[in-house]
Amino acid sequence: MNALPKVAVNFAITWDGRVSTRKRTRADFSSPQDKHRLLEIRAGGDALLVGGATLETDAMRMGLPDEALRASRVRRGMPPYPIRVIASNSGRIDPAWPVFSLDVSPILIFSTRRMPPATQAALKKKAALHLAGSREVDLREMLATLRRDYAVRRVICEGGPRLFRSLLERDLVDELNVTYCPRIFGGAGAPTLTGCAGNFLSSTRECRLQRMKVIGEECFATYRLKRDQKD
Repeated sequence: MNALPKVAVNFAITWDGRVSTRKRTRADFSSPQDKHRLLEIRAGGDALLVGGATLETDAMRMGLPDEALRASRVRRGMPPYPIRVIASNSGRIDPAWPVFSLDVSPILIFSTRRMPPATQAALKKKAALHLAGSREVDLREMLATLRRDYAVRRVICEGGPRLFRSLLERDLVDELNVTYCPRIFGGAGAPTLTGCAGNFLSSTRECRLQRMKVIGEECFATYRLKRDQKD
């Protein structure tokens, strides 16, 4: 079996378990301390993985704006910025998104041939395209490609819920980082870590607490997920 990189997922959630509002607006409800923690976690990865919908909603550039964190990566023998990886089943990716305006590290796009030809042509100038003939991206094969072709050993995934759920259901998540924020959104339509409330997973996933820290009104926790399959 092909070796796979470790996958660590990072989310900020409200006390009622929501990662966004029912309108899927940009998630910006955590503190400056959490935002710095996000960058610290991001800086520990060889690659940063984000789903297309989240990339669009949050207008992400997928960079690492903290100079000290970049310098620390270089001292550890890593490039200043992680490789940027975008996953999208539909291929609806706009070449004008902010991520493509920041030329700091390679951008890899894993999608399908559902991506319109005009979009493919435009994106080939900005990123390396990995397009599958199926309707969905094979996430296990994506991770294997990252390890085999790009020497990626640790992937940091920053969402969204649909991508996290897909990774979770395929037993591909090793670590979950959660910031519990003092907010309560409510609403059945507001997405949770794995999508809409009530949309159960096929099986329960067991998490084991590794460490926890309280700063101000927030709680930062890291969990190790019990894996059924060994790679």
